[in-house]
Amino acid sequence: MSKQPIESAAAPEPIGPYSQAILANDTLFVSGQVAINRSTGDLVTGDIVSETHQVMKNLLSILSEAGMDFSNVVKCSIFVKDLGNFAVINETYGSYFDDTPPARETVEVSRLPKDVNVEISCIATK
Repeated sequence: MSKQPIESAAAPEPIGPYSQAILANDTLFVSGQVAINRSTGDLVTGDIVSETHQVMKNLLSILSEAGMDFSNVVKCSIFVKDLGNFAVINETYGSYFDDTPPARETVEVSRLPKDVNVEISCIATK
């Protein structure tokens, strides 16, 4: 099995002992992304729409580094602090996919890294 770390200079640096993503053969496993703007180092906060867009931009930058985009995504995991935000997160997230969105689950959790409101990871394949 081939196992290659993937790093994007446009996505936030890992805040722990993990890679932004690992490409194993033709499958890319992208670590959970939060709404950190790499160029400023700041969290995007203020509203859940902006926060979710930043998360999706971070995912896209990592996918792009591996020569992929959202059309390659087969599975996502969404973690939220408040399922009351689900409809807005779902609409924003959904705008990044075509007529065949990936499989996914959405889970409410009590806390996320840096006290963000949403974290999303994905699996993509070539």
